[in-house]
Amino acid sequence: MRTRIISISALLIISLFCFSAFSQEERLEKFRQGTGFYSGGDYEKALELWLGIYNTGFHSAELMYNIGNAYFKLDSVPAAILFYERALLRKPADEDINYNLQIARTLVIDRFEEIPELFFVRWYDSLALIQSTNSWATMSLITFFLFLLSLSIYFYTSRYKLKVSGFWFAVLLFIISITSLTLSFRNRTLVQNNREAIIFSPQVNGKSSPDNSGTDLFVLHEGTKVKVEDEVGEWLEIRLSDGNKGWIPANSLEII
Repeated sequence: MRTRIISISALLIISLFCFSAFSQEERLEKFRQGTGFYSGGDYEKALELWLGIYNTGFHSAELMYNIGNAYFKLDSVPAAILFYERALLRKPADEDINYNLQIARTLVIDRFEEIPELFFVRWYDSLALIQSTNSWATMSLITFFLFLLSLSIYFYTSRYKLKVSGFWFAVLLFIISITSLTLSFRNRTLVQNNREAIIFSPQVNGKSSPDNSGTDLFVLHEGTKVKVEDEVGEWLEIRLSDGNKGWIPANSLEII
């Protein structure tokens, strides 16, 4: 397992963009204290401090990665996987997050054969997660402004070469602007409307209907990743990575 404590200066830079009840100084001090406790082997105290920061609404990939590490050290595999998955949504290419997540997954009992995802869909989702929703939206606005500027050059210049250049730059910038906008919406869907979840109950039966009288279809154990498809009262319909579906109590899992 890889342990990486994020530098205090990096956390301070990120925290400049987060508005919460805690001031930046308070958040920074709590993170510093948590780092000290973690390094000293007091994982419970480190977790308490880091969760305190997390509960103020500060959800950086670095913070969630460290929370996942603390949970892993405390042998809470489902919680570790949950926070690694949350961190991965924001930094899908991070090697340390991916590595520790794979280590944690080896401790999960359930094994299901996954239905292969189309390459284009997987590539498109990975691209959307490279930047945040706001970053993609900002890029879309900037390129759209440049598109209008290039378009004005095309319409108002009398020089042929400049006119042609303005036209093709306008086309290129328009494509980039629209693409960035669609990636912004896709990022928002993947991060904010994510319906994947981690099983937290030590063992739960997947039912054929949203009630205890339903037929048992399969058995799941803590740490397994599922996708929520529907909700009826206190029951959730979930889909496994192999495509099978069933109903389990809503309190059996935590949404990523």
